[in-house]
Amino acid sequence: MSTYILGIESSCDDTSAAVLKDTHILSNAIANQDIHKTYGGVVPELASRAHQQNIIPVVEVALRKAKITKNQLSAIAFTRGPGLLGSLLVGTSFAKSFAMGLGIPIIEVDHLKAHILSHFIDDEDQKAHPQFPFICLTVSGGHTQIVKVDSPNKMKVIGSTIDDAAGEAFDKAAKIMGLPYPGGPEIDKLAKIGNPDAFTFPEPNMQELDYSFSGLKTSFLYFLRDRLKEDEQFIEKNKADLSASLQQTIIRILLKKLKKAASATSINEIAIAGGVSANSGLRQAMQQTSVELGWNIYIPKLQYSTDNAAMIAIAGYFKYLDGDFAAQNLTPYSKSTM
Repeated sequence: MSTYILGIESSCDDTSAAVLKDTHILSNAIANQDIHKTYGGVVPELASRAHQQNIIPVVEVALRKAKITKNQLSAIAFTRGPGLLGSLLVGTSFAKSFAMGLGIPIIEVDHLKAHILSHFIDDEDQKAHPQFPFICLTVSGGHTQIVKVDSPNKMKVIGSTIDDAAGEAFDKAAKIMGLPYPGGPEIDKLAKIGNPDAFTFPEPNMQELDYSFSGLKTSFLYFLRDRLKEDEQFIEKNKADLSASLQQTIIRILLKKLKKAASATSINEIAIAGGVSANSGLRQAMQQTSVELGWNIYIPKLQYSTDNAAMIAIAGYFKYLDGDFAAQNLTPYSKSTM
């Protein structure tokens, strides 16, 4: 008998609902919140209000596209955290009430673990999955981690950032250069036409497998401050080269530790996940490194790189198989528990 999981994702500014039949994707609906572009970043209060407006229509679309009724659902999986508490409360509350009305279980999902498990979603284009154990570089606006994955429900963080995340470095640098929000994709676009060797930025010398990006962010700020004193049009004249040089530096930092992790664990099954895994430069660098080092690499489709409910549903599916259901009195959390 097939299992139908409704996934709900509301950790930040995108409201998403997806339906999986076992591991097969049937629908993945997302409602974006363009209002945050006006403010150059996500405004938590506006995000939670938009989630309240969007969640019912998004769930309806997901069910309709999946061509099933709500009564066919086996369980509802939802993002419990980490994320913005106001946004998470909307998804959590909806999942609880909807499941209670249907008389089916709810499944809490960690957002970061879901990014990793997005590699196990089956669709027409994504059918190759990592073999356990594998190493996953999870990199986004709020987190940068290297995770050893022994099974869907057994993961261990073996390296993480001690301060800023790589995605935050991208976004803050973009804001400094006056690029529109979200800044990471804008830097990626400009980097394609820039010279990655035009400028040199410092790389941190961190112990073990940990990362640090605050120093790079500060160095970039001071570099531009000094250059602007000499030429007020420096940023405008060099946006593409600045973007390419910064992107190359961040990718080099990420891969240096990932290579070290692969060597230390003797694992050559390597995956990337999270919003920054959509970066074209990182994807290309992963491909090149896989050839050089003999890695079997797994790069998610773009639609599964950014926040989406399909990854919540697949994480929920694995928990469903274990009978790992959540209680109605749970509350969301803002910081990672990994």
